[in-house]
Amino acid sequence: MSETTEGQAVGGARAAGAARQGVQSIDRAVAILKCFSPRRPEMGISDLARATGLSTSTTHRILASMQANGLVRQTPQRRYALGPLLVQLARSGAFPTTLGDAARGPMHELRALVDETVGLHELLPGNRRAVVDQVESHHALRRTYTELGVPIPLVYGAPGKAMLAFLPAAEAEAVLAEPIAPVTPATITDRAEVRAELARVREDGYALSFSERTPGIRTVAAPVFDHDSRVVGSISVSAPESRMPEERMREMGPQVRRCAASVSQALGAAPGPDGRPPPGGRRPGPAEWGANATGFHELRGRPHAEPRVADTR
Repeated sequence: MSETTEGQAVGGARAAGAARQGVQSIDRAVAILKCFSPRRPEMGISDLARATGLSTSTTHRILASMQANGLVRQTPQRRYALGPLLVQLARSGAFPTTLGDAARGPMHELRALVDETVGLHELLPGNRRAVVDQVESHHALRRTYTELGVPIPLVYGAPGKAMLAFLPAAEAEAVLAEPIAPVTPATITDRAEVRAELARVREDGYALSFSERTPGIRTVAAPVFDHDSRVVGSISVSAPESRMPEERMREMGPQVRRCAASVSQALGAAPGPDGRPPPGGRRPGPAEWGANATGFHELRGRPHAEPRVADTR
């Protein structure tokens, strides 16, 4: 090996080592940031060292760099708290603050991918859901939502099932205790069958509806989570059943799931691999679920009819 080649190799090794050290420092800084919470807004060096598994000297060195960059601050009691840079970033408007803001870009990207109507559904108080936004297909015969904001029980349709599957068990059981009136010939009214559907949703990360709420419309939907891994809504793709054979719906499932995961990330959630729901978002049902294969007014009685298919030709 020539001296030039040998020198290049040594230089490259040093650069790679420096890069690894830099990444390690970032990992350690992130570990320190994750130690702070509403229950622990301030922590001392020893507390942080124990929580992260770092030595006291390493923790002190990283904290000094973090303080210089505004990531942490030191209190009068010589303890540490989250720093002003984080507050500035959080309040700068750089982060989406609403479900609609977080979903708008990913919804357009999904529509460009499948060219079917993409819907945004929000979980309402009382565990109902409502359509709050849509990006319509370019097809002349397409799904068009016309009653935005109307509360709908979660048991009807894929968007509701995508949310219902990830509610805390007690809340989900309360929803299932309500009467399930058939609104189309395909509506699933048997509770055991609904529970089996919800188990599949938790496994797949998306829900399917075969004209269960609107005749002639088939839908694929996936849940959206917030920074606490709580389900807050869902993203859906809907189309006339003539363009939505089951094979296409199952091909769309991962695409819709990844779109919903992108929205969840924008809201502060940390989705699992391939856009699957975050671990904290999995809300296991009661024991019998496994045995069975596992601001709006409340809606009472029969749910409002789903907006019709709009033929714009």
